[in-house]
Amino acid sequence: MVVSVLEEMRIRSLGVIEDAVVELSPGFTAVTGETGAGKTMVVTSLGLLLGGRADPALVRIGAGSAVVEGRVTMKPGDRAAVRAAEAGAELDDGALLISRTVSAEGRSRAHLGGRSVPVGVLGDLADDLVAVHGQTDQQGLLRPARQREALDRYAGAALGAALEKYGAAYRRLRETAAELTELTTRARERAQEADLLRFGVEEISAAEPQPGEDAELAAEAERLGHAEALASAATLAHAALAGNPEDPESVEAGSLVAGAQRALDAVAAHDPALAGLAGRLGELGILLADVAGELAGYADNLDADPLRLAAVEERRSVLAHLVRKYGTDIDEVLAWAGQSAARLAELDGDDDRIAELTAERDALRAELGALGQHLTDLRTEAAERFATDVTAELASLAMPHARVSFALRQNEVPAAEAESGIEIGGRAVAYGPTGADEVELLLAPHPGSPARPIAKGASGGELSRVMLAVEVVFAGSDPVPTYLFDEVDAGVGGAAAVEVGRRLARLARTAQVVVVTHLPQVAAFADRQLLVEKTNDGSVTRSGVTALDGEARVRELSRMLAGQSDSELARAHAEELLAAARTSL
Repeated sequence: MVVSVLEEMRIRSLGVIEDAVVELSPGFTAVTGETGAGKTMVVTSLGLLLGGRADPALVRIGAGSAVVEGRVTMKPGDRAAVRAAEAGAELDDGALLISRTVSAEGRSRAHLGGRSVPVGVLGDLADDLVAVHGQTDQQGLLRPARQREALDRYAGAALGAALEKYGAAYRRLRETAAELTELTTRARERAQEADLLRFGVEEISAAEPQPGEDAELAAEAERLGHAEALASAATLAHAALAGNPEDPESVEAGSLVAGAQRALDAVAAHDPALAGLAGRLGELGILLADVAGELAGYADNLDADPLRLAAVEERRSVLAHLVRKYGTDIDEVLAWAGQSAARLAELDGDDDRIAELTAERDALRAELGALGQHLTDLRTEAAERFATDVTAELASLAMPHARVSFALRQNEVPAAEAESGIEIGGRAVAYGPTGADEVELLLAPHPGSPARPIAKGASGGELSRVMLAVEVVFAGSDPVPTYLFDEVDAGVGGAAAVEVGRRLARLARTAQVVVVTHLPQVAAFADRQLLVEKTNDGSVTRSGVTALDGEARVRELSRMLAGQSDSELARAHAEELLAAARTSL
């Protein structure tokens, strides 16, 4: 059952096409026309809709821009519909509208389901909508990486799950190896850093500084350096407040305040205001007595010991040395020491960490080897099935004696570099994110001929049939909704062309197939035939697209057969081709 169907494409001012509507339908659609009539504009248009590169040279001369619009029917649960919804697009009555505009200046805009989107979104959507094959795609099939991708795709969900598990282990191994390399290659720098930190921490620890100690010692040094002046000032102040016993005539502040209080107390009963002032004088007398007592104690306890001053200055010198190297004050020095001790513990643990990472790396390499072996086993089994199925298809494409096979191999690494590989089959082999296997598709086109890479062993026509056989096999395991083949029958003729048409028709039972072809044997098998015609009025060249049916289709097949549409012999042959195509499916 076809899930998504490309119903139509509207093309305006693209190349030689001025304005055309390409109406498509489920099944097999053949696009034909004279050489140079612009048939590949259909391919180019679809390429633009699927996020292909926008070339301003594609814009019709004299036009400001080229526009390609497509309408794809799908169900809301289809993968393509889900991706489109994630991009903000909406279905219009079960159809997704896609638009691409290319200006003559080179600017490009894309719209998906009524929403402006980056062109890359169309490219993401393409994987679930259309598989495009042309001559360049045949060249792509020659690359071993593409052949491995094709084999993995054919192998199905089992290999996909194994590949995902392998990829996770591969990423963990890369991360572990990178960290291990960083630790080992920077060992000298980290050792030097550890030595510097260790020296600083030990120097601070030996001094045993206390929080705020530098400020306390500064205050003590200031006091000890001016001990005599401080003692003299304290003595004079005490005498002024409490009196001097050696001078009977001296007047102390405490006696004066007490006399003032007594004077006010004598008349305080006559005026509350004076009573309040008398109370305040009493408080002042108490405060003066307290200050006088503290001054007496200060003077008695003041230490003017020069030895103590020398010890304080020596300690301050030690702390100042630390502050110059590790901070602006002792508190910052202590903070630096704490941070450095933590960093030092980390650096000192490098040896343990290296040992842990080495063990983890070896374990991951062993795990990756087992997973890589599992991938090889799955690919080997899938390669046998894939080769058998493709070989059977080639037999139906007029290559009855051709044999397709896969060569799976690994590149062994030298013993001196064994740690750079993983062990598979008892050998250390190179590996990558998709495993250790190198996959190459081989073709033996004739009995007795050696199996050679298809790049060397297949002609152009044979390569076209191999690619078609591959897609037919894929259609049974992971069908794409729509296939577009651009002259996939190049280099094919005669009976082989008939078989190509038959296989394309069978592929159309499970998918929508659009084929740009120049072979009537292929076009005859189509459910619908479109003609691309070029006209020239002497000044402007235009191309248009017309759906052919009945007599018009017979005339076009006649032209393709004999180069002329009014040949009775060609018409008879065309009718015979159509009849044979209808009865042979």
